[in-house]
Amino acid sequence: MTDPRFFQNKGPYRLSELARIGEARLIGEASPDLEIIDVAPLNSADSRHLSFFDNTKYLEDFLATKAMACLVSEKFIERAPTGVALLTSEQPYRSYALIAQAFYPRREAVEGIHPAAHVDDKAVVDRNVEIGPNAVISSGAKINSGVIIGAGALIGENVEIGENSIIAAQVCLSHCLIGERATIHAGVRIGQDGFGFAPDPRGHQKVPQVGRVIIGDDCEIGANTTIDRGSLQDTIIGPGCWIDNLVQIGHNVQLGRGCIIVSQVGIAGSTIIGDFVALGGQVGLAGHLNIGSGAQVAAKSGVMTDIPPGQTFSGIPAVPIKESFRQIATLKKLSTKKGSKNND
Repeated sequence: MTDPRFFQNKGPYRLSELARIGEARLIGEASPDLEIIDVAPLNSADSRHLSFFDNTKYLEDFLATKAMACLVSEKFIERAPTGVALLTSEQPYRSYALIAQAFYPRREAVEGIHPAAHVDDKAVVDRNVEIGPNAVISSGAKINSGVIIGAGALIGENVEIGENSIIAAQVCLSHCLIGERATIHAGVRIGQDGFGFAPDPRGHQKVPQVGRVIIGDDCEIGANTTIDRGSLQDTIIGPGCWIDNLVQIGHNVQLGRGCIIVSQVGIAGSTIIGDFVALGGQVGLAGHLNIGSGAQVAAKSGVMTDIPPGQTFSGIPAVPIKESFRQIATLKKLSTKKGSKNND
């Protein structure tokens, strides 16, 4: 259960309200006026809670749940336990996300600038902005309405932050434009120098990094992620991208819409990534690649070539996933034969 010391519950809600919020349909004889006070997992929910079932791994928990209501797909209606009100949805997990957001909505700014914050006289701070202690807002920065800036954050010169974005504690932003409703978690560094130099045995020569970072609307960037600014062009993170913790994105990289980048991914400079690409944890991408829209890369893969749209790649070096499975099977057979000969 959620701890009220950290999370403020906006419930209760009636079942009919939750069906509307979750874009689901209430079926059966349950009263639409039943009140739900919270969401909870199947195995700990009780007669005050709503839960969801979307993974057959948890079928036993679903069959035994004590929840008052549950989000399910239609194919599991007949298996639901007696007495549980059912809200059907084609995407139960998505419906759960919408309902959970109603119980625990995104935090809104509490207007005010902490006395320990420093806001330069040439910064532009809109109405209804919250600025925490020891935050620094530099000259020319523009902070739009509804923005929250956490303790110790540094907003560099001329940086712009779109409406209703959340900038957490100890974030450092420079040479960047942030879209609306962005969430940038603690310790993120955006806009620092890209890793650009001309190799020379007499001494490497610095290539000035004179681009920016452009972050689209509705992006989420996880804690301690770093995004370098471009060299001669911009580094671009498209709208709706979700980037996990501890990700490194090099200069001139371009991400399309809705990409999912899992933790510890490294993307080398000038790689272009299409829309709705998913990169698993610890994937490494070489520079100057093109990753087509809808492509997926399995965790721990090393990508050294372009990937066509819609393809799934795996391995080091990454290859189409079926080919990767064949390689693994072949190596397993070879190692088994070798071990058998040694035993003989």
